Amino acid sequence: MMKGNIAGLMKQAQQMQENMKRAQAELEALEVVGQAASGSIKVTMTGKHVVKRVEISETAMDDREMLEDLLVTAYADAYRQAEEVSNKKMSGATAGMPMPPGFKLPF
Repeated sequence: MMKGNIAGLMKQAQQMQENMKRAQAELEALEVVGQAASGSIKVTMTGKHVVKRVEISETAMDDREMLEDLLVTAYADAYRQAEEVSNKKMSGATAGMPMPPGFKLPF
């Protein structure tokens, strides 16, 4: 009886590992766009938090301090979006495996 439980648990762990690999690959390919000032500043980031592109409209370049603040805002927006998607994908990858509350998997 004990062997059956261990074998089932091992099978679940292997399935979770496969799901996590798939989710991580999807996060690498995924891109989110954070925006500030109605889209005049855009930061494109992967689901793994790698910044791919920064777009700045001509009108946003008039005030350097404001531009700096808007870049931070757009980055924070992209980061938040990437985190949300990452959390959803990783929680889907661990479906069926009991995890302790607050446990966060590395990606």
